[in-house]
Amino acid sequence: MKQLLTLFLSIITIINSTIAQDTTKKFTSPYSTKVVTDGAIIVGGVGLTALGVKLIDNKRGLTTAEVLAKNKNDVPWFDRSSAGFYSKKADDDSYIPFQASFVMPVLMALINKNERHKFGQVMVLYTETMAITGALFTMATGNIYRSRPYVYNTSLATSFRAGKNSHRAFFAGHTAATAGATFFMAKAFADFNPDSKARPYVWAFAASVPALVGYLRYKAGMHFLSDNILGYAVGASAGILVPKFHKIKSLRNVTFLPQIGNSKGLALVYHIR
Repeated sequence: MKQLLTLFLSIITIINSTIAQDTTKKFTSPYSTKVVTDGAIIVGGVGLTALGVKLIDNKRGLTTAEVLAKNKNDVPWFDRSSAGFYSKKADDDSYIPFQASFVMPVLMALINKNERHKFGQVMVLYTETMAITGALFTMATGNIYRSRPYVYNTSLATSFRAGKNSHRAFFAGHTAATAGATFFMAKAFADFNPDSKARPYVWAFAASVPALVGYLRYKAGMHFLSDNILGYAVGASAGILVPKFHKIKSLRNVTFLPQIGNSKGLALVYHIR
């Protein structure tokens, strides 16, 4: 964890150096946000997340018979190698980068001069990113029953293997949330600072933190490899696509035209330039 902190502080140092050298450029926000549209997405995402959490809490545990019937050979071949993994230390350690990741976009927006000018806008997009990510993984986890890898560990107490937490493997929420936060941080920084030399370092850091969380969740026996890969992909996609869809220049090639005739409505035209 010391290496993670050292890397983050190094990136901040590079960013501060870049900002200090770039004081002559006129600042403009790369994003366009709308109170009604973005507010509705956030409210909808938070609502679905709350529903997903309720579904997760209401999941039943396994019966003793179901636990005893568990067989590693029933796990798909690509996930079978981790069936039976369990590490309390890895589980505890995973919460350090997981929780730290939520603060990173906020710190970046405060430290970076360009983002700081539009701090409120950046935070709205960050909240939207996390609301979407949260809705996706909680609804999936709340509706899909997949036993965690540790359930296949016959050396653990049957009561522990049968607990309500045992059916929450699909998909990796910690990995998804971490990826959503760090990839948003990197995407926002890249969009606000397109000429910064720090961009590759920020992207590398953004990719490494959820990878570390995924590895620790894997070693802890909380998620299979495929659960972590999907969680990583979902979070990273949200972190990148939410800012991308709000970029002002991304709308320049799009035209909405009214259609009147046999059918009425709007036509979306994308101009290739």
